[in-house]
Amino acid sequence: MTTTETTTTAVDIATTKRADWQSDQEVRWCPGCGDYSILSALQFALPDMGIRREDTVVVGGIGCAARLPYYMNTYGIHGIHGRAPAIATGVALANPDLSVFVVGGDGDLLSIGGNHLLHALRRNINMTILLINNRIYGLTKGQYSPTSEQGKVTKSSPRGSEDSPLLPLSIALGADATFVARTHDMDRQHMMEVFKRAHAHPGAAFVEVLQNCNVFNNHAYESITAKANREGMIIPLRQGEPIRFGPDDSFGVVLDPRHGAVVMNTADVSEDELLVHNEARDHPSVAFALSRLSPNMDEPTPMGVFRAVDRPVYGSKPVETEPPGRQLISDLLHSGTTWDVD
Repeated sequence: MTTTETTTTAVDIATTKRADWQSDQEVRWCPGCGDYSILSALQFALPDMGIRREDTVVVGGIGCAARLPYYMNTYGIHGIHGRAPAIATGVALANPDLSVFVVGGDGDLLSIGGNHLLHALRRNINMTILLINNRIYGLTKGQYSPTSEQGKVTKSSPRGSEDSPLLPLSIALGADATFVARTHDMDRQHMMEVFKRAHAHPGAAFVEVLQNCNVFNNHAYESITAKANREGMIIPLRQGEPIRFGPDDSFGVVLDPRHGAVVMNTADVSEDELLVHNEARDHPSVAFALSRLSPNMDEPTPMGVFRAVDRPVYGSKPVETEPPGRQLISDLLHSGTTWDVD
């Protein structure tokens, strides 16, 4: 490996390129899988994050997306189904100087792992969580997942799923996550920008990556992410700007008192009525409304950073006072075998 040393105010960090972050393992997903582009986007983004490989840990659970730690030239943990956020919590708290990434699919992180995900977000543990959402169980061969659309016919729902799908961003915002964003596997540059923003955020950063499973759920997001459809179906979120999209910005987003965030023709509303995007709003209600704009992922869908606010990172605030009644372990062990109960 060839690197060039540069000096920063903190530690010496080698200048790296994508190849330095690639492991010697053969990347093995199904040909055409969206995970390939997600992996490459992360590897291209990491050299710009100002971190060292030996200070980086990638934690996966079980599933196609959870194979990603094998392909990273970093420390990595292949955990068990759903437990990646819990394992990553231990890693982050044991060594706060590490950059900790969690990578998992919609089944992994929202089904058996939903409880761990919620608490990692609400506690604001310092980690970057990438939820790869293809709306299907891929590794176990095509059962419906927590994000599968209602009526989805799969091996485990032959008559169509009766479940209402979970919306990952709404879940994250409901847990009061301090950084919430969405990107998709068809735009490497956008993924890289979002990944870098997420890593730079102090605390728990949650990124939903829309991903195509071309074997068990092909064309899952084609109506949104196909190149010919993006102009009219992707709503770019730009900080401080009115939310507009479509040919000649012919559509915009307004807040309706009864229906939340809605799409309107800009010819039918005034400039002042358009919602100005502010990812730094302390209250998550507006970001939550934006997360509900396209519940079935077949309508215009916002992409970018929904929320980015500053909150204390879990474990960063030292305890300054001793709790009342605290005993030393040595005192307890030598306290005898009896006690008084008032």
